Amino acid sequence: MKKFAVGPKLAAAVLALFVVGCAKEPPPPPPAPAPVAAPAPAPTSQIIPGSAEDLRVNVGDTVHFEYNQYSVLDADKATLQRQAAWLAKYPGIKVTVEGNADERGTREYNIALGAKRANAVKEYLVSLGVSSARIDTVSYGKEKPICSESTESCWAQNRRGVTVIASGANS
Repeated sequence: MKKFAVGPKLAAAVLALFVVGCAKEPPPPPPAPAPVAAPAPAPTSQIIPGSAEDLRVNVGDTVHFEYNQYSVLDADKATLQRQAAWLAKYPGIKVTVEGNADERGTREYNIALGAKRANAVKEYLVSLGVSSARIDTVSYGKEKPICSESTESCWAQNRRGVTVIASGANS
């Protein structure tokens, strides 16, 4: 019998063919998972009906006035009509109307002007059916500006009446 000498390279090649020939086909990859819709982000805050935030965001709590005037502007009557409807919906709520003025004029003058503005808002709400017993007024004059620049656009922001909840709001 004749012996064959097999070199190391040939032996490695034969062994590789043997392993490849005997190997099973790899299993198919698992099916990809079905796409899942990401959940909607939770709201960071929910507005509670009958709350101060509800009044401010959904109804509007502020009206503005012309320079040196205290008559309710036609453009702001819709806001006060929404306030009256909202107050009718929440009869246990009492409000305070805050009258404000811009920085021009003396402190005393602006306190008086702020009072006239707050009373004008109150009178308009009462004319829409809100009981006067549910509405108090206060004047801050020029003491509570929301804008501190000495410009007309800033002064216009400060000439305002703001309706705030005094009691009875939902939390």
